Amino acid sequence: MFGLRSCKYIRSIQPRKQASICILVYTVYMLDKTSAEQIAAAARSLLDREGADAVTMRRVASAVGLTAMAVYRHYPDRAGLLNKLANEGFEELASRLKGARVSGDIEKRVIKVLDIFLKHALDNPHLFELMFLKPRQGSRRYPRDFKAGRSPTANLLVQLIEEGMETGQFRKDDVWEVVFQMGALMQGLVMLYVGGRMEMSPARFRGFCHRSVFRYMRGIRS
Repeated sequence: MFGLRSCKYIRSIQPRKQASICILVYTVYMLDKTSAEQIAAAARSLLDREGADAVTMRRVASAVGLTAMAVYRHYPDRAGLLNKLANEGFEELASRLKGARVSGDIEKRVIKVLDIFLKHALDNPHLFELMFLKPRQGSRRYPRDFKAGRSPTANLLVQLIEEGMETGQFRKDDVWEVVFQMGALMQGLVMLYVGGRMEMSPARFRGFCHRSVFRYMRGIRS
């Protein structure tokens, strides 16, 4: 809208020359924005089909119909593009968690949160690997980033475990250690499952994960 208002103002002063300049600048801005979105979408498509190793600047550029150098205008390097995809994955997961109706006792609510995590991971196995298993610059580090509240996907689980500790259902402990360990348990199981090391249907795997988390929660009960 700012660009559009600027166009009207310039046209009122110097109708022909300035209007042409303004339209050109506005058009370039819109094309740049669209190109960045197209690049990210093409990279996500490659990631979903073939995994993070397939996401190269050259292949992404080819998919969008740009030169590799044009891609670098929007993303400084491959690591920056992969970080963009990982961050979008965390935003998707955080949005699912935020939109979920979580009710019932503490343990049932914990399982509900983990079910959302499981669905996101199994629906997007290559994205899950990029988000949680691939070394990359800019990824959050434990404990500093987590204890500073910078993980929206972990914060909800922290609130639930804290509530359980405050109400006496769980023993008082380091809540972030408990949540991080629980997350590591789930991520490890998903890694084994998507890696083909567990021979069971998705429904059976989900039940396996439920039992695993209930066993963990049994260990932290008061």
